[in-house]
Amino acid sequence: MINRLFLVLTICVTAPTLARAKMSDVSCDDSARMLSMLTEVLGAERQGMGLRDPETMLEVWVSPRDGEWMIVQNYANGTSCIVAMGENWEAGLAGPA
Repeated sequence: MINRLFLVLTICVTAPTLARAKMSDVSCDDSARMLSMLTEVLGAERQGMGLRDPETMLEVWVSPRDGEWMIVQNYANGTSCIVAMGENWEAGLAGPA
């Protein structure tokens, strides 16, 4: 929970205009700034990606140091949004369940 608060505060600090936005808008930013925040600030690594539609790419990011994960939705217009996040990520094993 503390890391989620840190994530929201980081976004507000790196993009001051978002601080005045509604809380539901805080999780979106320019794709380049979002990438920088995920990799440099949070130390997250992209674990997978896939097309949602011709204009939208979904990515799963995981922080190996604490197991927190985020699903980032990237739009063709250069905007990215964190659409889900959680804790205790466990990589799945290939093969039948």
